[in-house]
Amino acid sequence: MRTRKLLALGSVVVAFGLAAGCGDEDEPANEPASSGDSTEETGGTIKVAVLSDCEGPFGVFFEPTVSGINQALIDAAGGKPAGEKPSDGVEGATIGGKQIEIVGYGCSNDTADKAIEETRRLMEQEDADILVGPLSGDEGIAVANYAKEHPDKTFVNGIAGAQDATLKVQAPNFFRYHPDGAQWSAGLGDYAYNELGWRQVVTMGDDYDFPYTQIAGFTAEFCALGGQVVERLWPPLGEEDYSSYITQIPDDVDGFFLGVGGTGTVAFVKQYGQLGGNLADKIIGGVFMTDPVIHKELGDRVVGVVTAGMTATDTGRPEYDEYASALAEAYPPLEGTGSSVFAYGYYTAMQAIIESLEQVDGDLSNDHEAFREAMSELTLNAPLGEIKLDENRQAIMDNFLQKIVGDTNGDGVPEVETIAT
Repeated sequence: MRTRKLLALGSVVVAFGLAAGCGDEDEPANEPASSGDSTEETGGTIKVAVLSDCEGPFGVFFEPTVSGINQALIDAAGGKPAGEKPSDGVEGATIGGKQIEIVGYGCSNDTADKAIEETRRLMEQEDADILVGPLSGDEGIAVANYAKEHPDKTFVNGIAGAQDATLKVQAPNFFRYHPDGAQWSAGLGDYAYNELGWRQVVTMGDDYDFPYTQIAGFTAEFCALGGQVVERLWPPLGEEDYSSYITQIPDDVDGFFLGVGGTGTVAFVKQYGQLGGNLADKIIGGVFMTDPVIHKELGDRVVGVVTAGMTATDTGRPEYDEYASALAEAYPPLEGTGSSVFAYGYYTAMQAIIESLEQVDGDLSNDHEAFREAMSELTLNAPLGEIKLDENRQAIMDNFLQKIVGDTNGDGVPEVETIAT
């Protein structure tokens, strides 16, 4: 694996401009003497809520996201799985002498309205102190705006990748310990231009905020090098028949960037194979392409595709191997989930919460002031490397450029080889 110095993050932050130019409630274990807040300096319970998608195009990722939360509590807070499924919960987790209680799991469906409905239930009815979530882009922006209206609560993004949630909303109580979609694209534009020799491309992504961000990141890098985006196609999220979009890809372009996600990735790839030939000849893929759920569905159809994201199974870091092994041991049906960005994003979110709570002995007084300061200044030693936050509480971390290669261990699932960091 080689390491390449990629375009500065500042270039990705202006991606949008370049894209346009280029073409039931539980009582606390112990009430504090000073107020009804269960999280003052002594005693009590810290209430955490989880918001993810269990319906819609990303519903298949619900248990993986919850597994990430649980694994962090198992690894660092003495928790134990309460059942076979991650959504059965975790028991016995404590930080700073306080019990960590998951007060509820919010079920969204990738829409902002549903995400806010569930956020209100969790934060206002279940009275959670901290929310971890959501999953999807539009949801993330909505929750970040909700956070501004509730300064007595803390919100840590799950895996939603729309850039605006941190760059534009800038809620001081909203944190994201993973890259946004534009950062996830880092390296792909350079690879397309300099390694593949592409000069003209088409981009295709679901018509909502995360793909806008992801494709803008690719476009900023590709166009800055001299490439051109000649067509932008935006099928609706949850589309089942992509044939009319596939036929709009001109034959004379060098390739296209695929930003279709969730269940749509599987549907698109299968249909493209029927209509457009060899996928690897024409495609650079978004972050979904290396997800283990997608791999199990697509098998060798995606061999040869180059993609990028924040996880890498071949990193060689013992911390990652320990994380992936522990996750498989805790939830055997989810073996292989360690490489999922959905599991890892929720894991790093909960890991950051745990480490920050430890620094302040579980103190959430004064509207979480000391806790938030610890979160903002934290250097998180995560399984795949160091994570710090910028002034907008947005992660700065490594991204991995990867190629999907053949099945080497006989399980029918392609392997992923890291080619640059």
